[in-house]
Amino acid sequence: MSEARERLVVIGNGMAGVACVDQILKHTTAFDITIFGDETHVNYNRILLSSVLAGEKEFEDIVLNDIDWYRRHGIRARLGVRVEAIDRLARTVTGAGGSVTPYDKLIIATGSSAFVPPISGIGKGGVFVWRTMDDTRQLVALSGQGIKAVVIGGGLLGLEAARGLQVRGCDVTVVHLAGHLMERQLDATGGSYLTRKMNALGINVLTGRYTQAILGGSHVEGLRFHDGSEIEANLVVIAAGIRPNVSLAKQAGLQVDRGIVVNDHLETSDPRIFAVGECTEHRGQIFGLVAPLFEQGKVLAAAITGNRGAAFEASAPAAKLKIMGVDVFSAGECDDSKPGAQSIRYEDPALGIYKKLILQEDRLIGAILVGDASDDHRYFDWIRTKKDLAKDRRYLLTPPPAADSGFDVAQMADSETVCGCLGVTKGAIIQAVHEHGVCSMAQLKDRTRASSGCGSCGQLCKSLLQAVVPGFAEDKVKALCDCVAFSQDQLREMIRTQQLKSVQDVLDIYGNSIGCEVCKPAISYLVDVIWCGGHQEDRSARFINDRVHANIQKDGTFSVVPRMRGGVTTPAELRRIADVAEKYNVPMVKVTGSQRIDLLGIRKEDLPGVWADLDMPSGQAYAKGLRMVKTCVGSEFCRFGTQDSIAAGVELEKRLENLFTPHKTKLAVVGCPRNCAEATVKDIGLVGQDGSWQVVVGGAAGKGVRKADLLVTVESTDEALESAELFF
Repeated sequence: MSEARERLVVIGNGMAGVACVDQILKHTTAFDITIFGDETHVNYNRILLSSVLAGEKEFEDIVLNDIDWYRRHGIRARLGVRVEAIDRLARTVTGAGGSVTPYDKLIIATGSSAFVPPISGIGKGGVFVWRTMDDTRQLVALSGQGIKAVVIGGGLLGLEAARGLQVRGCDVTVVHLAGHLMERQLDATGGSYLTRKMNALGINVLTGRYTQAILGGSHVEGLRFHDGSEIEANLVVIAAGIRPNVSLAKQAGLQVDRGIVVNDHLETSDPRIFAVGECTEHRGQIFGLVAPLFEQGKVLAAAITGNRGAAFEASAPAAKLKIMGVDVFSAGECDDSKPGAQSIRYEDPALGIYKKLILQEDRLIGAILVGDASDDHRYFDWIRTKKDLAKDRRYLLTPPPAADSGFDVAQMADSETVCGCLGVTKGAIIQAVHEHGVCSMAQLKDRTRASSGCGSCGQLCKSLLQAVVPGFAEDKVKALCDCVAFSQDQLREMIRTQQLKSVQDVLDIYGNSIGCEVCKPAISYLVDVIWCGGHQEDRSARFINDRVHANIQKDGTFSVVPRMRGGVTTPAELRRIADVAEKYNVPMVKVTGSQRIDLLGIRKEDLPGVWADLDMPSGQAYAKGLRMVKTCVGSEFCRFGTQDSIAAGVELEKRLENLFTPHKTKLAVVGCPRNCAEATVKDIGLVGQDGSWQVVVGGAAGKGVRKADLLVTVESTDEALESAELFF
């Protein structure tokens, strides 16, 4: 270790501390860096814990810096080691277990802890705070059907916790002390709109309630409020705010008020010690949102490396709720009762949209958006730049048609943060385009991580790429149809996270309430595949063939195909088929290429009678699902057969029949490589060998013929069936 290398110790492995180190490394590699972290995890995106709780992401998806990042930069990661003392005179920190680490410069990034109100019974089992990945994992393990969960706190964190638990199957109630939700970011009207949206998701909201006691023995059984009323609960989550972690700084004798007091360059009262993040207090202000903390990190990095530049200046606070389908944005000053303040409002109760802009001397000082937050970047830029809006006041809520009246990315400074989650600036994005050839959103996310956090900056990132990349074409999201202006991926996420369990629910909320022959079957399939039967089946939303179990023909009549598993039938079934053909004057009776008997030319009004008289299951020869499992004669009669293809085919058909798929699906089982049932040109095929089975997949015998690929070779019929079933 070179004597010239200064020893930098960072206490805190969270977003603010590690982002600051990342900025330091851009200035210099002259530090020997040690990072202490209470948690045993590498650095992760804490603001996306709500997505993990809701099942939308896994822990691996929110990791910001994996262990290779620490190793690549020669950083000693002391994960799971709490620092217990700072000795300013000796310039050392003491970790749990007595380990002593010397420093030349020290950064305190201890973050904050959940505020726990003084409630009787707070220590009972089943009562949790929610701040870390370990907290999240505990809540995931305990949540589910039959759990009555109460979230104490109706701010950003509390509402996201409530939604995550509700998606997990809990019956959730939010209890909030103030008179309306998110009172720091919304006015009473905005709070009432938000309450209606939370209620529509199935979450009960109780405002103006002070929790007096948590009831039960060793485990929570309910809550009692100040007015004497009670509710049941067997899981309680405290999300009532945060408090800066300052005990270590106090012990070291640093200046501490509500947070660790820092100057404009994030220096503490000791010139060798700096602080960054939620543990800091700057000009009397403490911070709970991520964007200003990244700005702190950049200023601190410049100062600690001898490149002191602009001072830290906290921008107007901005908050966005990360619950799909509940658009809420708030920035700046939300109180219009102050002298000189004026407000402009727009309300549409039917659509659940509420907008309020607060101006002072023709400059925007605050914005509240509920139900439609599409203009959040435009309003936030006006607040930040203090733009004179005197000439534009009539267009503040309804922009004029002129193209130059909206948000102009060219006016943004290169130093302005575009992605608040990860602290990516406009300059960093421009640099990525010019130096690394970034020309798509996917490449931008990979190079800079912009828009890979909560995703709310996605449109702004696209606008920047459109401005600086020649010929940039936005990756268009293909809407399902004109009735529903969302892609299948978006609808899948909406159906799952908002627990929409009928086609009509989806159309009412995200469509035109009517639907068409394109979107209704697609939504029906999505609802079915997500809830696997735990939904309201709407037969009218299926294709006509699926609805009536018959294949419509070009003359408007139908063909009916009874099911014959493996092509095997009985004399009784054949007699019934013949009787039906005569009774209903069927113009054509045909043996299909799929070992079925097809009755063609049946009128629609006769279909119910045909099926009643046949008393046989539908062969699904017309469904978006399993059509058939074609078989050869197999080993029972064929002199070449090595495997019992008929028995295997019948069993495979029983396992998979009546399941819906995005397209027709054909399977086949043959008893030997002579392949009489053409198994190698089916979606899934089983090919019998002497003493084994080949399972092949991906074949096609339609307009484009394709031979299937070998998936696996197994010894037993049971293994072959299981392999085919798993692949399906």
